[in-house]
Amino acid sequence: MTVIADISVPADAFPLGRVLEDIPGVEIELERIVPLQEAIIPLFWISGGEASTIDTTLRDHPETKAVDQLTSAEDATLFEVRWSPDINGLIGALVDTRAKILEATGTADEWEFRLRFSSHEELSTFNVALTENDIPVTLRHIYNPTLPEDEAALSAEQRDALLTAYRQGYFEVPRRTTLTELADTVEISDSALSQRLRRATNAVVEDALLRDDDPNE
Repeated sequence: MTVIADISVPADAFPLGRVLEDIPGVEIELERIVPLQEAIIPLFWISGGEASTIDTTLRDHPETKAVDQLTSAEDATLFEVRWSPDINGLIGALVDTRAKILEATGTADEWEFRLRFSSHEELSTFNVALTENDIPVTLRHIYNPTLPEDEAALSAEQRDALLTAYRQGYFEVPRRTTLTELADTVEISDSALSQRLRRATNAVVEDALLRDDDPNE
C-alpha cells in the first residue's frame, strides 16, 4: 500500500546542504534525482545567491564530479550536478528504496521532503538506512492516500498557492495580478511560488486527466 511521508533532516545530512552551508540565505528546491549506473544526477533550483558563486562552490566540493547551469527563471537557476554513484546517506537511501520525491526544499540549515513509497516496508527500510548512517530525521507527517483525490498529493502550501492565484486572477487572460504580487501575498520568493504553482498544476493534471489512462497505451 502506498504511503506518503513528510520528513525533515539537517542540511548537513544532504550533499547539497553540505556544499552550500557557507552561502547563507540560499533556498533550494529539488526537481528530481536521476540514478544512473555511472553517476547520480540531481536537478535543482537555487535562489537567494549569485549563480556564479553557487556554481563555483558546487564545482569545488569533493562530492561533485560535474556541474551544469541549465536555465534561469525569475531569480532562480536550474543546476544539474553529477555525483559519484557510491554516494551514501540520504541519497543512497532514496535511490535504494525507489522513493518518489513529491516535493523537496532546503536551506543552509534544514531540508524538508515529501516522499512517496510503494509500501510501509520501503519506508521502514529507508528509516533503517538513515539510522545506520547516523542521520537524524524528523517524521512530520505520514499517511496512506486511499481516496482518489489524495493521490495527487497536493501539499497544503501548494493548494493555498493555487487557490490564491486563481482567486486573484493570475490564470485569467489578461492576468489581473503578477507573480511578484502573488509572491508578496503568500510571503515567499517569486521563484519559490513559480515552482510551487508548477508542481501543484502538474499534480492536478495528473489527478484529473491521467487517472483513467491506460499506462500501456
